Formats: sequence, C-alpha cells, structure tokens
Amino acid sequence: MKRHFALGAFFFFCFAFPSRGGEFDAPRRKMVAEVQRDAAGAASSTGSPALGPGVVAALGKVERHRFVPAGMAAFAYYNRPLPIGHGQTISQPFIVALMTDLMKVKAGDKVLEIGTGSGYQAAILAEIAGQVYSIEIIEPLGKQAGYLLKSLGYSNVETRVGDGYYGWPEAAPFDAIMVTAAASHVPPPLIKQLKPGGHMVIPLGSQFMVQYLMLVEKQQDGSVTNRQILPVRFVPLTGGH
Repeated sequence: MKRHFALGAFFFFCFAFPSRGGEFDAPRRKMVAEVQRDAAGAASSTGSPALGPGVVAALGKVERHRFVPAGMAAFAYYNRPLPIGHGQTISQPFIVALMTDLMKVKAGDKVLEIGTGSGYQAAILAEIAGQVYSIEIIEPLGKQAGYLLKSLGYSNVETRVGDGYYGWPEAAPFDAIMVTAAASHVPPPLIKQLKPGGHMVIPLGSQFMVQYLMLVEKQQDGSVTNRQILPVRFVPLTGGH
C-alpha cells in the first residue's frame, strides 16, 4: 500500500503540474502557431501543406505541461523535445503533430501506440480517435503515464507495460499504428495487426545513424507500401526481439 501511495505522490508532484489561471494558455497558442508554420515549411517532404483541423485542435487542447516533470513546466510549450527521465524524451510538438496527421486518424478509429513515454502523444491521439491502446516497455514510465491519463479523464486510452514490438494482438486489428522509437525494420507483428487500408508511422534507423520517419500503408489486398518522409531522431526501440 505504501509503495502505491509513494508512486502516486511522486507522479502528482512531478508530472501533474496544475495550471493557475490559464498561465499556459498563451504559450500553448504560440506553440500551435509555430508547429503550423513548421508543417507548412515541410510540405515538400510530407506532401501536405497544412495539418488537419483535428490535429490542430488536439494540439491546442492537450496541456503539455502536465506531461513533463514539474521542473520542465516552463519549457513545456517550446517546440522541442524534453527529457522525462529513464533516458527518454517527450517528442517535439511538431513531430507529434506530423506523425498524428500522417496516420489520418479519424473519429471512431482504434489506434495502437508503441512507446507511451509520458502519455502526451496518447492524449493527442485520444482527442481524435475512438480508442487508443498504448504500450511502454519501461515500467515506471508506463505506470505513471497510465495513472496520469486516467486522472485527466482519458477513459478511451488503455495502457500496458510490455514489449511493443509484438503489438497488442488481442485488441487488433488497428486502423492506425504509431511507433515512437526508432527500429531497424518494421516489426512484422505490427504489420499483421494493421487493418487493410490502415497507416503506420515509424522512425527507421539506428541510434547513431540517420533515421527517417516512414509512412507505411497496408493496401486492401494486404500488400504494403513505404514512403520516406523526413529525417528524425528518436530513442531506439528496445525489447527482447
């Protein structure tokens, strides 16, 4: 019982940083505007001149300062990644928005996320999709993120601690899959769990080499196509595979 209380207290004081009188509203609006400018500037690589309205709305609603350590709250709305402990980071808001947009998530969709981290990306997805399943291999992060997401009212997010390489077979198939860690290849179990017509976004490449964000599309006949979007830098996908 004491262990559960200690974890909850640690998580509350370090991550669930409350806003006071909307002090983060203006920085969040500024962040959204900057992300939209970045999206327009990357149009030649992404093939889209602007982010979808659902993605923009989610980015403007989700309070990123709640998903970073309290000591980082002042930097929460900078358009850059931030450390969240255990050698992990919360992704740059532009990358969060871009990956969400590339998956073409819509209301009612069932989405799988590999790499929960602090839970920010899952919250963005939950604002758009019908149901989000998110897996985190680092147990403290996975438990903290699950606690926070539930406390913020995201009842349409299910989290678990485990090796994301193998997906979540009992909840499959998924309309879209997002991998938030760099892999050397597209995991076959994730391809199997993606619906025909579905989209997967995954960074490919090793930790010390150039990584590229890839858009994977599964055709109605089960065949798969890949499209390279732009260079990125992510922590590596870990596990026993």
